[in-house]
Amino acid sequence: MWILWAVTLLWAASFSLIGEFLAGHVDGYLAVFIRMALALLVFAPLYRWRRLPLLRQLQLAAIGAIQIGIMYLFLYHAFLYLSVAEVLLFTIFTPLYVVLIDDVIFNKQHLPLRWWLATAVAVVGAAIIRYETVSSDFWFGFALIQAANICFAAGQICYKRLPLGDERNQLHVFAPFFAGAAVITAFAALWFGNLQLAPQTSLHWGILLWLGIVASGLGYFAWNVGAKRVNTAQLATMNNMLIPAGLLVNFVFWGQNVDWLRLILGALVLGFAVWLASPRRSRRTT
Repeated sequence: MWILWAVTLLWAASFSLIGEFLAGHVDGYLAVFIRMALALLVFAPLYRWRRLPLLRQLQLAAIGAIQIGIMYLFLYHAFLYLSVAEVLLFTIFTPLYVVLIDDVIFNKQHLPLRWWLATAVAVVGAAIIRYETVSSDFWFGFALIQAANICFAAGQICYKRLPLGDERNQLHVFAPFFAGAAVITAFAALWFGNLQLAPQTSLHWGILLWLGIVASGLGYFAWNVGAKRVNTAQLATMNNMLIPAGLLVNFVFWGQNVDWLRLILGALVLGFAVWLASPRRSRRTT
C-alpha cells in the first residue's frame, strides 16, 4: 500500500503544477504526448525484449494505450462539454469500475461483498468533497468522463492480472506500456492539438520534464507495480485518495481556498473505505 500512497502524493503535486503553470498556456494533447514520449525514453534503455514473450509485450502496449492514451482522449474531449468542477466530480466513480471489471472479467467467483462496500464508501467520500451543482445538459460530458474512468480502471486491472514476473522483470519490460500510450497520444496531438499552444518557455519545459520523467514515467510504473501488491478493493479505494491529497497540496503551496469541513469529513470516509478494504478484514487478497 505504501507505493500507492507515495504515488498519490506525487500525482497530487503534479496536478497542482499543471493547473498553475500549464493549463491555458500549453495544449493538453501536446503536453500528454510529450509526457509519454519522455516516459518512454526513461524506460527504453532498460528494455530487455527477451524477458517477455511477444504476445505479452503487445498486451502490455495495449494496456498502456488504453489506460493512458485513450483515457486522455475521452478526458480532454469532456472539457468541451463540462466545467472543471464537473469533470472532477464525475471522476469519483473510477473505483466502482475497478471492482466491476475485475469481478466480471477475471474472477470465476464473485468478489467479497466487503470489497464492494469499501468501493461504494470511497465514492461517497469523494462525493462529499467534490460535489457541486451540475448543468442541466451535462449528460454527454458525463458519458465521456465515464469512458475515461473505464479505460483507466481497465488498464489497472489488466496490468494487475497480466503475468509479468517479479518487479525487477517488470522494470525491464515496461517500455511497451509507454510505447502504446505514446502512439495513441501522438495521433491525438496531430488531430486535436493546437500547435500555437506548444510549450515555449523554460518553465513549461521544466515542468513537462518533471511530469514526463517522474510523474508519468516513475509514477505509472510504481502505481501499476503497487496494484499487483494489493487486493482489488484497496486498489479501487486508492483511486479516489488523490482528491483530498490534491486539495491539500493546492492549499499548502498555492493558498487556494478549501472547504475544511467537507474535506475532513470526506477524507475520513475515504480512510474508512481503505481500512474496510484491508486484507485483515477479508480472507481474499488477490
